[in-house]
Amino acid sequence: MENFKFYLITDTHYFKNSLGAYGAEYDKFMRYEQKCFAETQSINEAVFDWLENAHEAETVFIAGDLSFNGEKESHLEFIRHLHKLRESGKKIYVITADHDFKEHPFAFDDTGRLEPEGTSRDELFDLYYEFGFSDAIALDREHLSYVAQLCDGVRLLALNNDGSRTGKREFDEAQLEWISEQTKKAREDGQMMIAMNHYPLIPAQPIMSLVNTSYQRGSYDVLTMLADEGVHLVFTGHMHNQSINYIDTQKGNRIYDICTGSIIADPSVIRLVEIKDEHTAEIKTYDAPDFEWDTKGKSCKKYLEDLFDNMILNTFLDIENDPYNFMRKVGAGDKTKLFPIVKKLGKILNHITVGRLARLLMIKCDKSIKDMLLRDYAKELVRQVFEGNQTFKEGTPKGDLFLAFIGRMKPFLKKVKAKTFDGKPADICDLLKNSAGNYDIDDYNAELKF
Repeated sequence: MENFKFYLITDTHYFKNSLGAYGAEYDKFMRYEQKCFAETQSINEAVFDWLENAHEAETVFIAGDLSFNGEKESHLEFIRHLHKLRESGKKIYVITADHDFKEHPFAFDDTGRLEPEGTSRDELFDLYYEFGFSDAIALDREHLSYVAQLCDGVRLLALNNDGSRTGKREFDEAQLEWISEQTKKAREDGQMMIAMNHYPLIPAQPIMSLVNTSYQRGSYDVLTMLADEGVHLVFTGHMHNQSINYIDTQKGNRIYDICTGSIIADPSVIRLVEIKDEHTAEIKTYDAPDFEWDTKGKSCKKYLEDLFDNMILNTFLDIENDPYNFMRKVGAGDKTKLFPIVKKLGKILNHITVGRLARLLMIKCDKSIKDMLLRDYAKELVRQVFEGNQTFKEGTPKGDLFLAFIGRMKPFLKKVKAKTFDGKPADICDLLKNSAGNYDIDDYNAELKF
């Protein structure tokens, strides 16, 4: 087989800025947003310019959620960028996902919320026909999935997992049968097959195995089928998370899920993947380039990081100052009788230091972090879960404090009955430990063996 390289980006969430992304309602919406909105056009343009002039690979994968929320004009503008990228010599393979066919997308201006023209799922095949479907050697039009021959010896299994239009983010029986047929055919033809699927098949972080919207339904069985048929790499997005995970099947076959951060949120990255041989792949990660925007004097990287942090900090602030908004956001309704209690809790959470909390719980806290506000500690902890290569590990001040807290809460956590994505009983303490600290594969740069 040939050595093969490609660039990978995901969750471009392109929004045509002229549709409207400003005003009081927009500002309110963005208080709880991890990803950019108004800035996405500029970010995408910078990334596409970078790819046009990047020459380590001539192929680009884009793993779903191409538009912000299915705005027709956003799709059409995004496709113009795809054409320009292709004219530079790049071969492009895309898949679509559920953000690409919202029939009631939204925008904002000074008058409030707007509703631009949407896109139906049935339109996506024709819209993106030239970027994967037209070159397919096997096609499942109903499920917007295809197989492409990337080079001599390597095939791409490009999957849309919106299933049979049930909204359950799953493969139906017909699609599973088609996937099985294609993987078997690749093996019989002596072809290495790699997969691209928008939703992670392995939870991006262990704690996310408890959140069934963070990964593909029925994914463990799909992983087993793919790995045992010779598919060892699947490239995913959706969670705006940077991670590399794997499982070994009962037959001893390993499959990796390489989940990549969205370009329009922290961490904003571009992957370079090299398939060296049938048993080895090398992953490199580059920071996405700077983009044209008023970042208030911050670097673009810091601007995106602060956007993520503000989502966490605004949650803390609203507990104290706007309990109605907080309770509505977390699905607790508008129980006004609880507002005084929520506000009091919020006041404590916004002002307590980690040192003070440690004293209350009678756990050890390193003096280097004792004056750190709990909310600042929490924002960094949560952000790193998404950035990958988490540093809240055993042997570090922040990590030791977190592990001590888990230890103090262990009697209560042990009572939580939960299951992991593969249906096994979950050890909450272990999930938390391995989500706060990365003890395994480097999430950015790694050589993968299979």
